[in-house]
Amino acid sequence: MSLKRIVGQKLLNDVIQSVYKRGEWKVMVLDSLSMRMISSCIKMTDLNNEGVTIVEDIGKNREPITNLEAIYLISPTEQSIDLLCMDFQDSLHQKYRACHIFFTEACPDDMFNKICKTTCLRKATKTVKEVNIAFLPYESNVFSLDRQDIFGIAYSPHSSKESRSKAFERVAAQMATLCATLGEFPHIRHRIDPNGLCAEVAQQVSDILRKYKADDPSMGEGPEKGKSQLIILDRGFDPVSPLLHELTFQAMAYDLLNIENDTYSYEASSSSGDYNTKQVWLNENDDCWVQLRHKHIAKVTQEVTKMFKEFSTNKRINTGGSGEKTTVKDLSAMLKKMPQYQKELSKYGTHMALAEDCMKHFTNRADKLCLVEQDLAMGSDADGERVRDHMKNVVPILLDSNVSSNDKIRIILLYIHSKLVDENEGISTENLDKLVQHASIPASQSVIMHNLSNLGIPVVSDAQGGSNAGVKKKYRHPDRKNRIDENTFKHSRWTPYVKDIMEDAINDQLDTRQFPFIDGKGPMVGGGGAKSARGYGQWHRDKKDVGHAGPRPHSVHSGRGLLLRDEMCVRSDGCIQDLSQVRSPHRIQSHYDSRELPEKPEGAQQLTQLRFRLFNFPNVTSHI
Repeated sequence: MSLKRIVGQKLLNDVIQSVYKRGEWKVMVLDSLSMRMISSCIKMTDLNNEGVTIVEDIGKNREPITNLEAIYLISPTEQSIDLLCMDFQDSLHQKYRACHIFFTEACPDDMFNKICKTTCLRKATKTVKEVNIAFLPYESNVFSLDRQDIFGIAYSPHSSKESRSKAFERVAAQMATLCATLGEFPHIRHRIDPNGLCAEVAQQVSDILRKYKADDPSMGEGPEKGKSQLIILDRGFDPVSPLLHELTFQAMAYDLLNIENDTYSYEASSSSGDYNTKQVWLNENDDCWVQLRHKHIAKVTQEVTKMFKEFSTNKRINTGGSGEKTTVKDLSAMLKKMPQYQKELSKYGTHMALAEDCMKHFTNRADKLCLVEQDLAMGSDADGERVRDHMKNVVPILLDSNVSSNDKIRIILLYIHSKLVDENEGISTENLDKLVQHASIPASQSVIMHNLSNLGIPVVSDAQGGSNAGVKKKYRHPDRKNRIDENTFKHSRWTPYVKDIMEDAINDQLDTRQFPFIDGKGPMVGGGGAKSARGYGQWHRDKKDVGHAGPRPHSVHSGRGLLLRDEMCVRSDGCIQDLSQVRSPHRIQSHYDSRELPEKPEGAQQLTQLRFRLFNFPNVTSHI
C-alpha cells in the first residue's frame, strides 16, 4: 500500500471517523502543514461522506459557525496554538459550538498548558488526541518534513548550537511519526559525516522511538518488521547530483521549466480551436505522469505516442496517419474532431507538450552542458576514456556569454569535485578566482562556491581558516558501482549515490564503518553481517553473486535538508525516501548562496503522555 493511502486511511480512521455522528455536520480547521497533508491524500468528497461540510484555514479570517462543532487538525506549534485559542477567547466570541483537537505530533507541555489556561476553549473541548502524522506524503514512496529552514540551520556557520539542536529535535520528532504511521520500529543507521549531523539526528530519532515502543509494545511486531532500516544522510553525502542537468522526465521538467507547486502551464487548443493557457497539476492522480515521470526524456515522446495509439485502437479512432511520432498539433486536431474524448486526449496532449517544452529548453541550453558535466562527474568521456585535462572543455563554457551564471557555477563546482577525486584536494584560491573572473560571475554569487565547504566538501586547497579549515582531512570520496552498459545514454551516465546506498543496505552490503547502526547491530537480512562495499563494483552484472535469501527489507532513507528529483527516481522497491524539501539543482544553489540565518525554528517537541493531562478538559470523551 502506498504511503499516501496509508496516511489518508489513518487520518480518516483516527481523526474524522472517531468523532463522526450520523446526521451531524462538522467544520474542519487546518494549519499549513495539515492542509497540505489532507490535500495530498484525501478528496473533498471523502470528507463530505464523513460529515465534514467545509474545510477552513486556521490562519485566515473565518466567519463564526456557532451551530456546528469543529475538528482541529494542527501542529502543536506556538502559532497554531495561539490561533486555536483566539477562536475561543470567550463565550461571546466563540467561533464554533465545540471542538475536537487533533495534534499532528506530541504536544509540548508549555503549549498544552496554554490551552488549559484558555477557559472557554477548555470547556468547549470534547476531544484531545495526538495522531502522530507530522509529515507530508509527497508521493507513494516519498515523504516531506516541509522544513523550509532546516538547510540553513544545519549548515550555516552562523547557526547557534541551541537553534540547531532545537531544529533537529523537531526533525527527529517528525521522522518518528513516520515510523509510527508505518508501524515500524526500524534499525537506525547513519552516515559518518564531518559535521556529526547525521549521528545527532539518528540518536534523537532512536530515543523518541524507544519511548513510542514503551507506550506501544506492538510497534514493529509482525512478519519482516525486524528487517526494516532507517538510514540518516546529510546533503554532503553526494555533492555531484545537485549540480548535474538530469534528463529523466520529472527531474528535467522541474529543473528547466517554470513549474511552481507542481503546476505546469502551457498553451493548449480547445475543441473550438481557440488557444488558451492551461494549468495542469503533476501528481499521482495522473496515471500517465506516474508511468512517465522517471523515464529518460529520449523515451518519453515514444511512450506517449505508444499510449495514445493503444487508446486510439481501443476506441477505434482513426489517427489519420501512420507516423511513429505524434505531436501536440496532431492531438489538437483530433480533439476538434472528437470532443467526447476531450479528457483522455488532453492528458496525452499535456505530457506531449511538457516533453516538447523540455526538449526545446534542452536543445537551446542544456545540450552543450550535459556532456561536459557528465565527463566531470564520471572522470571519463562517453567512450570510457579517462579525461586528463577537463579545462579544455570547461573554459569554452565559462567564456560563453549565452550560458547563465548559475550553469557556470555548476560547471566550476563539478570541476572542483573532479580535482578532489583525482588529487584528493580542491583548487587554489587563486585558480578559483581566475575561473570566477573568466566566467564573469558576480561577486554576490561567488559565495555559493565557498559555502559548499560547509557541507564538508573541501573547495580550496590552500584555506588557512574559516569553513574550509580541516575539511580536507575529513573528506572521503565514496566507492561507486559501475553501471555503464550498451543501453546507457551518453548524456546520463551518472547515477545518484543514494541508489548504491539503498541497494547495499537491502543486500546487507552497506559498509558499517561508514554507515554504523545506532544500536551497534542491524537486522539479519541475507545470512551475514553488513560488509564493506569495496569489492562489489561489478556485482550487478552477475546476478548469481548477489544471492538474497528471503524477502527484501523495508528501508527508509532520510536525507537531511534537500532531496533531488533525480534521487527520487532511483529508489528501490520497498524504500521510502524523505525530503525536507524537494529541490531542483538551480534552486539548491539559492541555499548555498544564503548568508543569513532563517527564522528561529519552532520549539523542541517533547514526547508527552497526553492521557495523564486530560483532567483539565471536563468535556473530553475520547483520547489516546
